[in-house]
Amino acid sequence: MTPKTDKRSDYISWDDYFMGVALLSAHRSKDPNTQVGACIVNSQKKIVGVGYNGFPIGCSDDTLPWDREGPFLETKYPYICHAELNAILNSVGRDLSGCSLYVGLFPCNECAKAIIQSGIREVVYLSDKYAETDMVKAAKTMFGQAGVRLRQLEVKRPRLVIDFDVNGI
Repeated sequence: MTPKTDKRSDYISWDDYFMGVALLSAHRSKDPNTQVGACIVNSQKKIVGVGYNGFPIGCSDDTLPWDREGPFLETKYPYICHAELNAILNSVGRDLSGCSLYVGLFPCNECAKAIIQSGIREVVYLSDKYAETDMVKAAKTMFGQAGVRLRQLEVKRPRLVIDFDVNGI
């Protein structure tokens, strides 16, 4: 049988798809400064968890602070739940052994602990802009010792537009 050659060739890769889900999830964040999303994928290429950075369920986005600077309790830092942790906590079935996590920003040390403990074996990220901070250095040390593979995504498609116009479907 002769193979068909009329299939689309401009479809997105699995990596671009899963990172796209993470980046789309980031748009749910109400943080005025940093929006991060995460997507957890199992070995069968099925999404098993998604999250974004925000306050815990039941904690008010209107009364807790969003500030980055000031006295600790008047900043977002003691209250915010990072995208990676939310994706783990939101996961379906909770068995994340052998999964990959796609995230826009390299994880901090606290998220690294949760990633390692959950059994995730690979972290795929876009930005490592805080590489020189102690939090990221600690995360990389723990990932290395735990055998978690780290991979910065090589972007093949720098932009993907989502169009909600139903006439384009």
